[in-house]
Order: sequence, then structure tokens, then C-alpha cells
Amino acid sequence: MSTTTSPAVQIALADRFRSARQRTLTICERLTPEDMMVQSTPEASPVKWHLAHTAWFFESFVLREFLPGYRLFNADFVWLFNSYYQTFASFPEKRLRSSFSRPGIEEILRFRAYVDEAVERLLEGNPESEAVKRIELGVNHEEQHQELILTDILNAFYVNPLRPVYRAEGDDQRVQIGHPDLMRFLRFEGGVREAGHAGDGFCFDNESPRHKVWLEPYALAERLVTCGEYADFIEDGGYRRPDLWLSDGWNAVQDSGWKAPLYWGNHDAEWSIFTLCGEQPLACRKNAPVSNLSYYEADAYARWAGHRLPTEFEWEAAAEGRLIAGNFLDSGRLMPSQASEVAEDQVAHSKKIDPSSQGVALLPENPAGPFQRPWQLFGDCWQWTSSAYLGYPGFRPLPGSLGEYNGKFMSGQMVLRGGSCATPRAHIRASYRNFFTPSTRWQFSGIRLASW
Repeated sequence: MSTTTSPAVQIALADRFRSARQRTLTICERLTPEDMMVQSTPEASPVKWHLAHTAWFFESFVLREFLPGYRLFNADFVWLFNSYYQTFASFPEKRLRSSFSRPGIEEILRFRAYVDEAVERLLEGNPESEAVKRIELGVNHEEQHQELILTDILNAFYVNPLRPVYRAEGDDQRVQIGHPDLMRFLRFEGGVREAGHAGDGFCFDNESPRHKVWLEPYALAERLVTCGEYADFIEDGGYRRPDLWLSDGWNAVQDSGWKAPLYWGNHDAEWSIFTLCGEQPLACRKNAPVSNLSYYEADAYARWAGHRLPTEFEWEAAAEGRLIAGNFLDSGRLMPSQASEVAEDQVAHSKKIDPSSQGVALLPENPAGPFQRPWQLFGDCWQWTSSAYLGYPGFRPLPGSLGEYNGKFMSGQMVLRGGSCATPRAHIRASYRNFFTPSTRWQFSGIRLASW
């Protein structure tokens, strides 16, 4: 068996590597050095740290092992920018990352350029297949941090009394009257289904192995819950009714004083929502998916609406084989899309992508037009599921320190599916499993309802 990868695969990977590394820098172009130092919540990290850590990943798990003669850029970076890999090196407490005034941003950018040049040399030298796999993992790791940079800077700008705007152009100030179509549900057959990654393409270790699951017949909402619909939940006393909440969720409401989703504000009895494009009245966002909700809030809303959240396997069975189209980072919208924009995204993408070349089949046309239902399976908001984040039957983490990438977090977390408006499109698959603690709100996380 060959230990190297075909030239075509190496060329494609090199292109994606360059694109991903440049996209990270492009995201940062609107930020000042001072912006890059902020760590506004313990869950977040300073942008400067993200820039260094993503370079650290390639240096630590690719270049040190597979590029002969590679010399570390700075021996202190080995531990300074380690995130949580206990078996690799020590690391500072996460909450202290904003105190790293040194190294400065110029040195971190030199570090990135140094690592980029070394990875390019490695790819040009016909590397063994394991090195290629590690580079591909590093690219996907970089894409995860691109989303984190945007969610972290949104939180940083929100807590800033001046409420800075990340991107002023492109604001949608059209007033949205009422709700979109009434919530409709699509029926899905139950039975034995397969879940988990299939095929030879990239996946994270937590998406494997593919295995059989049993599903009872179920229904999924045709679209995501909107801001306007969630406002009705608030108006009906949703945050004042303990009967709607899980015990830990009600404790979170009381302890943290939750009265609305994160980034919602109420001024003179009028709701507004802070976005990467600035403060927007709820009237302009009524038909957009509600976002920045915890699992507890998603579950409470579902209970209030007389429904439930889907399991991750119900979601995956509905999503498998669908066109990966929607409002991703690539659209530049940087916030969940209005209802009128959902169809536009799918039409535009279907004209660019040949489904057969992606191993994806389009569904037949339906009465709503040549688009796929349920809507918004991909992009806009990560969708909370009712599934705890656990290993699949037969799960085996990657060997060595990389085994800490996903497996060590399989406790106390809930699974989310589908990607968001800050996720690169190429990063998402039907089998992709995101995970956060149930109280997490600073991510673009929303609600899709399910029913029996």
C-alpha cells in the first residue's frame, strides 16, 4: 500500500490550505490590534490567540513530525499557544489568554508566515499520507477557529459600551411584517437507518464509525424558529414559567437573569438585536431565525410550542443526501438570513454546484419550488438536538495527543447540527457533530422543532 497521496489530491489540499489561511487573515482585516486582545467571556479567546493557536496546530502536529530539519519558530510557543492537549505540553489557564500582551501581533503574523512556508514545502515534497491527513485536519481546525473568531468578536463588541460595528455595509433594514408561513412539519419514516460518516472524504473522529440506529416515525419542522416567534414566547412569560424548563435550565435563568436570547435588548418596550452588522430593531429581524440560545432555552421553547427538539439521528436522517446549500460564512451576510433569502441561497448554490460531483442528490421538486425541504438544514444557525454528545458504538479517538481533539469532551455536552452563518460551507457535512455545554449562548445556535 502506498504511503503517499496522489499529486491531484496534494494540489487540491494545497489550494484549500492557502484559501483557509488567507480567509482567517481577511476576517481580521476589520479589527484593530486592541480588538484582538479582548477576551470578553471565559468561553471565548482573543483573536490574537486564535491566530497563533492555528499556526501552533500545524507546527505541533504536522511540521515537527513530518518535515525533516524543521526548526521551531519559538520554543515558548509550544506551550504558550497549546489549548488543552494535556499529553502534548503544559499550557496557561484559558481565562488568562487576554493577558498575553507579548508576543505582539507582528510576531504572531511572522509565526503564521513561517509555518505557511514550511507547510508549502512539505506539500511540494511528496509527503506521506499521514502528513496529508494531518494537514487536512489542520485546515478543518482553522475553519473552526474562523467561526470562533467571529462569535468571539461579536461578544466582545456587544459588551463594549460603544457597541462597535464589525461590518456596517449590507445591513438589512427592511421592516418584516408578521411571521413567515405557519410552521409546518414534514413526516419521516422510522425504521433502521445508518448514521455517521460514509465515504472516503474527511471527517472528524467523532463522526465515526458509521452504525445502525432505530428511529420511530417522526416529523421535523419545515424551517427554523424565527425571532418573531420567539418574541411571542417571551411575551407569554416564557422566562417566568418554571414549568417549561429543565431543572438546570431554570437555575440558569434565575442565576444569570436571562430574560431573552443573548444580544437582545429592550429599550422603551421595543426589542433590538445586536449583530456583527450593528444593532437592529426586532422589526427588521422578525423573519430571521432566532439565534444565540442555550440548549435550555431551545428546549423550553419547544415545550411551550407543544413540540420537542429532534435527536441528532433524526436530524441526520433528514439531512443525509441533501445539497449543502444555505447561508454560510461564504455569503458574507454574517447573521441568520431573512425568510425571503433562504430560497435565494439554494437557487444560487444549485446553479454553481453539480450535485453529482459532490456525491449529493437533489430531491424532487415540491410545491414550494425547486428547493429542498426542510429549509435551512445547513447554515444560518447551529441546531440544538436532544442528544447528549457521546461516542458512537466502536468509537476510537485518534492515536496520540490528537485523540484529545474530540473524545475528551464526551461528557456534559449536547450535540448541534447543520452549521451557521459563520461556518465555511466546505466545512459542513450531514454527519458533522458540533457540541457545547447546555448553557452555551455565545454561538449562532437556534431551534428546529420536532414531533412524533
